[in-house]
Amino acid sequence: MNRFKFLLFFFVFQVALASSAWAQKQFKVLLVTTTKGWHHESVHAGVLALQQLGARNFFDVVLWEDPNGFTDKYLEQFKAVVFLNTTGDIFDENQQKVLERFIQGGKGFVGIHSASDTEYEWPWYTKMVGRMFHIHPTIQTAKLKVLDPKFPGLQGFADDKQWTEELYEFGPEKTTGLNYILSVDETTYNPKVDWGRVKGEGMGKLHPLAWYHNYDGGRAFYTALGHLPTNFSEPAFQNHLLAGIFWAATGKK
Repeated sequence: MNRFKFLLFFFVFQVALASSAWAQKQFKVLLVTTTKGWHHESVHAGVLALQQLGARNFFDVVLWEDPNGFTDKYLEQFKAVVFLNTTGDIFDENQQKVLERFIQGGKGFVGIHSASDTEYEWPWYTKMVGRMFHIHPTIQTAKLKVLDPKFPGLQGFADDKQWTEELYEFGPEKTTGLNYILSVDETTYNPKVDWGRVKGEGMGKLHPLAWYHNYDGGRAFYTALGHLPTNFSEPAFQNHLLAGIFWAATGKK
């Protein structure tokens, strides 16, 4: 009887260990959607798509909902922070320092679309994003160009992929060492726009839409795609986001 009990205990213990290992996801990312300006209709679609992306690829996507919960202690569980269509000044000085320490500790950042229209007055953040939003023309369809086929997740944009987007024009680089991986061909759409207080003429031969770089001890990835809700159901874009998130969270391509 004692031997039977021992074997039963051993079996249950092994099952518990296996279950615990199976429950342990690859990593967690924190998803921030706060806006103090324009609210993108695609935010809801983006949240669902990223959560499903995590479920399919065995990592957790946690939506940040507590305004007072952005602390060093809370962020310990995450490997990356994702800004999905954020706008304006969304963090106070204490929260800014928390994100700075998070990145300096070797963690990652992913910015999607209007993450480059966020926190203009925070120099550390603008350097992390790399370039900030300047202006955009009306939504148009244009051809995309893969600049670095060695970076994963870009297969769906090969062969001059046509893409319908709110195509951002960016200001100058805020830092050096940006690795551009995706651009748009300005000859395939009209980049000119005039808002009165600001104008856009396009960016010329190199009009980047996505890039990554090592930054202040951590990693940062940015993509300008993601204005339309339908973008997030496109496999090409989902693979693009997965590659960026995986690199930001793990440092692996």
